[in-house]
Amino acid sequence: MPIVLCLPIKASPPSLQDNSADLDRLKKVACESLGNIPLVIPWRQAGQVARNFRQAGFQGAALINQVEGRSELIDFLPCLPAVLPAMALDLGTTYLEASLIDLLSGKRLAQAHHPNGQIPFGDDVLSRIHVADRGTGLSDLQKAVIASINELSLLLADQAKVEPHHIRAMSVSGNPTMVHLFLGLDPHHMCREPYIPLVNAPDTAQAFELGLAINPAAPVYLLPGVGSYFGGDLISGILASGLDQQEETSMLIDVGTNAEVVLGNRDWLIACAGAAGPALEGGVARMGMRAGPGAIEHISINPKSREVAWQTIEHLPACGLCGSGIIDLVAGLYLAGIIDRRGKFRPGSDPARLIDTEGGFQYVVVAESQAAAGRAVVLEQVDLDALMRSKAAMYAILSTLLSQVGIAFSDLHRIYVAGAFGRHIAPRQAITLGMLPDLPLTVYQPIGNSSLSGAEKVLLEDEARQRCRQIMQKITYIELNVNQEFMLRFSGSKFIPHTNHSLFPSVPVFDW
Repeated sequence: MPIVLCLPIKASPPSLQDNSADLDRLKKVACESLGNIPLVIPWRQAGQVARNFRQAGFQGAALINQVEGRSELIDFLPCLPAVLPAMALDLGTTYLEASLIDLLSGKRLAQAHHPNGQIPFGDDVLSRIHVADRGTGLSDLQKAVIASINELSLLLADQAKVEPHHIRAMSVSGNPTMVHLFLGLDPHHMCREPYIPLVNAPDTAQAFELGLAINPAAPVYLLPGVGSYFGGDLISGILASGLDQQEETSMLIDVGTNAEVVLGNRDWLIACAGAAGPALEGGVARMGMRAGPGAIEHISINPKSREVAWQTIEHLPACGLCGSGIIDLVAGLYLAGIIDRRGKFRPGSDPARLIDTEGGFQYVVVAESQAAAGRAVVLEQVDLDALMRSKAAMYAILSTLLSQVGIAFSDLHRIYVAGAFGRHIAPRQAITLGMLPDLPLTVYQPIGNSSLSGAEKVLLEDEARQRCRQIMQKITYIELNVNQEFMLRFSGSKFIPHTNHSLFPSVPVFDW
């Protein structure tokens, strides 16, 4: 059952023999059609609904919001509409991605993305939490993201050739900080021990309450979170992967600003999150960038000739390295002997590309003559150091989580890799670095933007909305900020592939 029902109505007109009030008449017919489920008409919509019902000759289509276990009749149309659009939103820290779904057919009508207008206030959630603490910061942050969402809704409406006010519902999937800022809730305590948000499962709002430029009565459903670092975006990933319904034990990895990981099956789920993301999504390297047009997404280095080949997104001139490109590059540098096990450049290993500058060694990936805007794409030692920390954190997060339940990587049926990280990454290169466990490549399954996929599901399926609450109650969350085992595993992971080579039998080890 979708979040908004379109219910055909045919009521007998009033008469001296049947003098029921208009809204009572409408509710009676609608309740009978719904199997006598209790139905309310919110006072804010009552006058318009009554006018529309009478003007339509007491027959047409009732629009009913299915929210928080209640059925709310919020509009009446003279006939069944051709489409009933609803907006699914992935509320990202840097980018917003959204789709328009037809609640009648389940088809996707449009899809678009837009930068998050909060970026000028800070690139990461911690910066924005500090901004929210000052003066009008919280209000400014909320206004910025609402403005971006409204621009995105206009883009979607234009693509689908519908009016924005025809968008009848919205679902929002995001990390806890972004959800707080979207709702105008103070995130102050989320970055301070014991890291408690104001709310994990916000109640459904109506669009007009948040200033959204869609139908004012549209329900805004926010996917619930579990803690300060585990939000609705990861609940969405569980929905999209089906992790919570499988008999076998599997793992979900979602890398964005943080690395968020879930382990489990239909009987139990355990999760954690840690700061492994920025270097993996290209946010730390000087030439790093998010996966977008012109970003180098794949690189190969011939171990003997040192010849470099690369591929950019949309095959445009290279302007930087996204996370998957950095992973490919560093794995290739290791296998070609240009860096050692510590992730340090080896002087003289590639005279044509490894240049000694005043600021240290630089590896030239793409020369000025071949790069966008004549700006060479280079990798510096500071970038390597950031990647080594991130890859160590990633493996430490995964291995710490498994140790909590006493299972090995080899016991995993599947590892789902979400987001742009999963869409572009080559697992073989990530294994070479010691970022992901040394398992058959068939174990790894990319699932795309699972945050958006989950947001679409909750618009269309009552079962998905119920699963959200069940998942929330089932998950055990491990706080890595105070986990000593994680710190020990992190230290052991800061070599390529690892200090314990037996964990990575498929990766060659060189004595340099």
